[in-house]
Amino acid sequence: MNLCILIPAIVGLISGILGYLLGKMSAKGSDNSLSLQSDLDACRANTKTLNAKIASLETDLVSAKASANANIQNFAKSVESVSAGVATIPYNADLAFSILGKKWKQDDLKIVEGIGPKIEELFQNAGINTWKIMSETPTEKLQEVLNSAGERFSIHNPSTWAKQAQLAYEGKWAELKKWQDELDGGK
Repeated sequence: MNLCILIPAIVGLISGILGYLLGKMSAKGSDNSLSLQSDLDACRANTKTLNAKIASLETDLVSAKASANANIQNFAKSVESVSAGVATIPYNADLAFSILGKKWKQDDLKIVEGIGPKIEELFQNAGINTWKIMSETPTEKLQEVLNSAGERFSIHNPSTWAKQAQLAYEGKWAELKKWQDELDGGK
């Protein structure tokens, strides 16, 4: 055989095969790009849907927060009114005067047998400035306040002071008077 004819025939055959393969690959690529384009469009549509849901949920969250804040404020107001109702027992100065024989201002700690102006000042500086607070303060804390002021005050015995303050706070003037008549200097 003649090599001159054979070489162009082999080159032609190889070129044909390569052309065929390249054509197949480019045809698959266009189908693939159409598939990818449809997937991308589906993802974009899904993203729009999810963004709409996120916006809706954010609106619901803002609404829920506003509602929760309103509920918290209403609860705080109701707690304040309840605690105000519990914490405030009306003070009747005339009744106190008629039973105790002396005018007392509301939350005057000197009404407690054994407390004078200096000890009252000590307690007020320690934040114990109402009959209610004193009635809820443990005797140990009352004694700490006295001890912190030195020997002159530490000799006092505050064991009955919380109970006396409670009676004054509750307006039980007859009981307070009776008990104070039995006490000796607050003891």
